[in-house]
Amino acid sequence: MHFDELIGHLGQHTVDGLSKGAIYALIALGYTLVYGVLRLINFAHSEVFMVGTFAVLILWNQLGVENNPPIGQAILFLVLGLVVAAAASGGTALALERVAYRPLRRKNAPPLIFLITAIGLSLVFVELFGQVLPKLLGGALPDVFGRPRQIVGMPTIIQQETLFTIGNTAITNIQLIVFVAAVAMMALLDWFINRTRYGRGVRAVAQNPETAALMGVNQERVIMLIFVLGGIMAGAAALLWSMRFGFTQNSIGFVLGLKAFTAAVLGGIGNLRGALLGGLFLGIVEVYGATLFASNWEDVIAFVVLIVVLMFRPTGLLGESLGRARA
Repeated sequence: MHFDELIGHLGQHTVDGLSKGAIYALIALGYTLVYGVLRLINFAHSEVFMVGTFAVLILWNQLGVENNPPIGQAILFLVLGLVVAAAASGGTALALERVAYRPLRRKNAPPLIFLITAIGLSLVFVELFGQVLPKLLGGALPDVFGRPRQIVGMPTIIQQETLFTIGNTAITNIQLIVFVAAVAMMALLDWFINRTRYGRGVRAVAQNPETAALMGVNQERVIMLIFVLGGIMAGAAALLWSMRFGFTQNSIGFVLGLKAFTAAVLGGIGNLRGALLGGLFLGIVEVYGATLFASNWEDVIAFVVLIVVLMFRPTGLLGESLGRARA
């Protein structure tokens, strides 16, 4: 165990964990929204994030983006990347709901069928981007897909630089952008759910679908809305991931999706603010654990912490459901 390394650079590890956990939290919002309304664990949401990363990659490839462009172009590429990733992930999430989940709801399928369908959809997207699309588009976009199943690098839009130092803790521009952008997106979503007319509809359906229908709330529109919102958050996370880590792969969503789901459960599944808390907490715990033990223990530590927390707090750290959220 490397206690000296952990304690000696505690601030630096905390900052690293917060920037990493912010991405987990954004992805976790998709799980939380869907579960809060439908009581459905949408394991295909991890591939919604993966689609967003490829959307960013394809866009930047088509625009001919090179490493370290001028600041004006960099901002333009990031804005375009956010729009395209949000549209691709939001559209993918909506398509999954309309094509797969809606027919199951109409047939009153049991929850286990939804779960199996979600896992099956996840595998389909992994193979689609790992085998089918590289063969179809490999000639047209060789720099995007490369060889099947291989990690694909992305151009560096903003070079990582230290903005300021507090003690022995250096805070970089990428860390600050990722954290601030993620928190801002989550705050905007929280405001939308708790303060707008459409948000009241979401909370009404989450609390009591039958009563909400009697009050004139269109349940199908609400369900479409939550899938789109979750997809948009995953698309934003895909852009931030592209900035911070700079690579993607057809199976990139698998472990990230499990960790985002873990973050949602840690904070309280169905709780938007819990997803934020759970994501940040998980990111910090991972970095601390990797420093204390070794980097290859990172995933193990994340799930051990989940088990320990749920032993004492079965409903998560906050535990409030989306339907009970106060306006």
